Amino acid sequence: MKLQSQLTIAFTTLLVVVMAISGVTIYSQMLQMLIKDEQRQLEDKGELIVNFVLYQDLNNSSNVQQLTQLLDEYNLQVFAYDQGSDSIIFTSIPDIDTIKGWVDEYNLEDQDQPLWQAGGENFVVSIIPFYSPEATQQLVLLTPLDDLQEVRNSLVNRLVLIFLIGIAVAVLLSHYLTRRLVTPLTKLRHQMKKIEKRQFDQIEEIKATGEIKEVEQSVTEMANELNSFIQSQHHFFQNASHELKTPLMAIQGYAEGIRDGIFEGEEADRGLQVMVDEIHRLKKIINEIILLAKLDSETDIYHPETVAIQSFMRKVMDRAVPIANDKGIEIDDKGLEKAQLFVDEEKMLQAVMNIVANAIRHAKEKVTISAYVKDKRLFIQVTDDGKGIDEALLSKLFHRFVKGKSGETGLGLAIARAIVERSGGSIKAENAPKGGARFTIVFIDFEKNDD
Repeated sequence: MKLQSQLTIAFTTLLVVVMAISGVTIYSQMLQMLIKDEQRQLEDKGELIVNFVLYQDLNNSSNVQQLTQLLDEYNLQVFAYDQGSDSIIFTSIPDIDTIKGWVDEYNLEDQDQPLWQAGGENFVVSIIPFYSPEATQQLVLLTPLDDLQEVRNSLVNRLVLIFLIGIAVAVLLSHYLTRRLVTPLTKLRHQMKKIEKRQFDQIEEIKATGEIKEVEQSVTEMANELNSFIQSQHHFFQNASHELKTPLMAIQGYAEGIRDGIFEGEEADRGLQVMVDEIHRLKKIINEIILLAKLDSETDIYHPETVAIQSFMRKVMDRAVPIANDKGIEIDDKGLEKAQLFVDEEKMLQAVMNIVANAIRHAKEKVTISAYVKDKRLFIQVTDDGKGIDEALLSKLFHRFVKGKSGETGLGLAIARAIVERSGGSIKAENAPKGGARFTIVFIDFEKNDD
């Protein structure tokens, strides 16, 4: 069964249950409400009659005649009873025995007996006493309960009609609302099918609101990320094959030349050295590819521990100074913050050293390394005074096998980003305002140490 049908049935069932409970409750209470309302009307009419004959003795025939005219006008069934003489002094009900039975069975001073019975029929009763110094009579007004039951049945029929109309309207409304709710989900399912078939260029925006819109945006972002990942994987294999093919061709060429006697003496020695260098380069590329693959897939390759930033930065300097001295570049460290990170120290050293080595290769005279806390975030920054980064290269600088003119394998910065992100941080590259490139690593989750 489709989701739209399920939702329509669920909403309709809920409405039917609620309306059925409400209908049963109203039906059970309706008769009592009608009885109380009828009693109030009888009391109002009875008070008018009492006020009309107040201070009048109903044993007087003229007063009785006036009362009879008033009762005909209101179309009431009444009788008057004198407690003092224990006699019925007036009645519009022809069955005197029934009235005597009521007087003997019911207490006329008890107002909590709204229903009297006679001959298998129920009557709604209202008793109005004549409060006067001379009179001890009570006026009893009666209405057959059957009249109220007919009124109740008429109201119930109307409620049932309203109930059926309400259900029909609710079904149509729920169908319309669920259709508006389900249609974006159906379109979203089609979008997921396009992603499954890798038809990323056919992804369309879905008009929706609320959580469905958020899901649609997440699906679109996921499709874009997946498309970028597939494209990067495609470029990765292309670049990897090119990077691996170059040293292999050099090794093959020199090996075949030496085998065939083309290279002899110094040329053969130079060829052997080229082969050794290319093998080292090939080994480095393979090791970096393996490391990237492990960072992407393996969970046990990363072993975090608490690392003091000052100690960590000293280790960075110890490794960077010899490389900088070989290139004639000055290394300056500043702003070593007293803080702690929970990271894999060796992996993080490799990430920072990849950035520092890259900065040393592109610097003219100086590379600056700093660590500081700002806006509750820990920054590790590496800046060089070189030519900076080509704007066309900035957006893909951390992609695999992307390198500048003096780059090596094109994997160092990709490895640095993978390690930093695995450590819960973020990394970005930009051109410094005063020239040169600036790499910034940012951590939000760290512990400040003020000792």
